[in-house]
Amino acid sequence: MADSASTDAAGSHEHGAGAHEDGAGRRDFLILAGGAFGAFAAGASAWPLLDSLNPARDTLAASTTEVDLSPIEEGQAITVKWRGSPVFIRRRTQKEIAEAKAVDPDDLPDPQTDEQRFGSGAREQWLVVVGVCTHLGCIPLGQKGTDNKGEYGGWFCPCHGSHYDISGRIRKGPAPRNLPVPPYAITAENKLIIGVEQPKGGHGGNAA
Repeated sequence: MADSASTDAAGSHEHGAGAHEDGAGRRDFLILAGGAFGAFAAGASAWPLLDSLNPARDTLAASTTEVDLSPIEEGQAITVKWRGSPVFIRRRTQKEIAEAKAVDPDDLPDPQTDEQRFGSGAREQWLVVVGVCTHLGCIPLGQKGTDNKGEYGGWFCPCHGSHYDISGRIRKGPAPRNLPVPPYAITAENKLIIGVEQPKGGHGGNAA
């Protein structure tokens, strides 16, 4: 009888141990499965987050301004808006280009050659600058034919008397720097895109 009781007790113990191991195994499986699902869910949620950090197409479009240059005649200037700021665009005459190139950059407060600012070839006829005085942010005069263009035939800031030449370079007055040249590209279709860099070997617009 004692042997039978011992045998039953041992069997019960083994059965209990087996059940305990089965339970532990199931718990381990559930933990591993839960961890794997959590990692998958985290990865799945991270993609929309990372993707949201990339600029949307409409955001990229809003950061550029496209202008058809074809209607602009030689000697004519227009003003467009880019990122909330005015941009002066002028189709310069050959005389204006020659005058801009003849200036010795060493004589300028903010030394730059005209070619450094606007390139050469067909591209050099197009002046493209942000129309905000680099002194205190006023809008210089010079876009209209009747405007005071200052002593150097470009732009004149009426706020504190800064004079810019036909290359947009500061020549006289308190402004410390030239009118900024924004990044821009000119396509083969004579479209100006402000806000993107001209690709190397890119088109410079039509001279005609």
